[in-house]
Amino acid sequence: MRNSLVTTLSKKPLATQQVDIPAGYKQTELGVIPEDWDVKALQAICKAPITYGIVQCGPHVENGVPYIRVSDMNSRELDITEMLRTSPSIAALFSRSKVEEGDVVYALRGKLGHVRMIFRPLAGANLTQGTARISPLEKISNRYLFWTLQSPKSLEQAAQEAKGSTFVEITLANLKRIKVPIPKRFKEQEAIANVLSDTDVLITGLEQLIAKKQAIKTATMQQLLTGRIRLTQFAKHPDGTIKGYKSSDLGHIPEDWEEREIGQFAPLQRGFDLPASKRSEGLYPVVYSNGIVNTHNHFQVKGPGVVTGRSGTLGKVHHIECDFWPHNTSLWVTKFINSDSKFVYYIFKYIGFERFASGSGVPTLNRNDAHSFKVAIPSSLKEQTAIATVLSDMDAELVTLEKKLAKVRDIKQGMMQQLLTGRIRLSLDHQP
Repeated sequence: MRNSLVTTLSKKPLATQQVDIPAGYKQTELGVIPEDWDVKALQAICKAPITYGIVQCGPHVENGVPYIRVSDMNSRELDITEMLRTSPSIAALFSRSKVEEGDVVYALRGKLGHVRMIFRPLAGANLTQGTARISPLEKISNRYLFWTLQSPKSLEQAAQEAKGSTFVEITLANLKRIKVPIPKRFKEQEAIANVLSDTDVLITGLEQLIAKKQAIKTATMQQLLTGRIRLTQFAKHPDGTIKGYKSSDLGHIPEDWEEREIGQFAPLQRGFDLPASKRSEGLYPVVYSNGIVNTHNHFQVKGPGVVTGRSGTLGKVHHIECDFWPHNTSLWVTKFINSDSKFVYYIFKYIGFERFASGSGVPTLNRNDAHSFKVAIPSSLKEQTAIATVLSDMDAELVTLEKKLAKVRDIKQGMMQQLLTGRIRLSLDHQP
């Protein structure tokens, strides 16, 4: 982080207080903010009228002027290569909504508070009717404005002014009236933007790392569970020669693997009824088609176990370490015949049990189809366990990263609430 956080919320003496306002702060329509901050309507801090874009973009033109749609704002940054283009003649009719570097684009429809920055490659592009151009004054940091329009206070105002329940929309007139707190010093605006941007960079980095790790795990899972890649200790004969492959109905599989039907090594059975009126909170998880939802004071199956959806949610597979109650919306493995429970869990995930769905209404898993489905598995229980351990370690790393990402996201939300209202002030001693 570029800045150290410094709180300045010392209280006024109680004898002189009529309301609980800290020293150096004042009451405004947005709540308590620093005395050296202002509250301004959004239009009042813009150098040009806030406006929407082209009403009818006409046919797509290959080398025309790019225009920004609400759907283009789904990605973290606007990508000019993905944008549709209109003819220069149509774009010229809406020159007022041609964006410049440093502008902020606001989605008028769909997700409130959907805001994006305009960087140099997009200068000269236009907007559609569903997006608005906001061009801040020179004394207003566009980066600060980008963040404050996503703050809880701004989102609350937008929600109050928006129309519609399913398809939410805010008018230009209402957008212009949104009030934003503005530090008088440009340096403080930039300092706040720097901290939030740095946090966003950290979040992006974690998201990219998780996506990379997930892709690696998916590829590893595919290779290990089909025997295309062998773990070193199982890839060789005792004499040191490399083990080969053999032909089967499934193609080429390792010579020491078996082709078996699911019903031969992990037979499935329907779970047990448990009406809400009969369930009592307890130590044992109740596993439904979509996972663990409740607990009960009794169990039906001793763990570890593997459960998958029977009705409703299909395709999800759950490995349960402890004793549990499989709900009647699920199927559970009754016994592991020369198979490791965690290996079966990963095999089931790899297969994709949604392929066994039947019925036109509520999807139901056809157990007979699942039982007759053939897969190749290692004859050695040790190799099954070793494969499951590798994949479990990868899953554990992903869980750790996802928890870290969730924590940083929570921190960011807290920082936005504190920094964008001035409840926490930043030291500006080292700011340029």
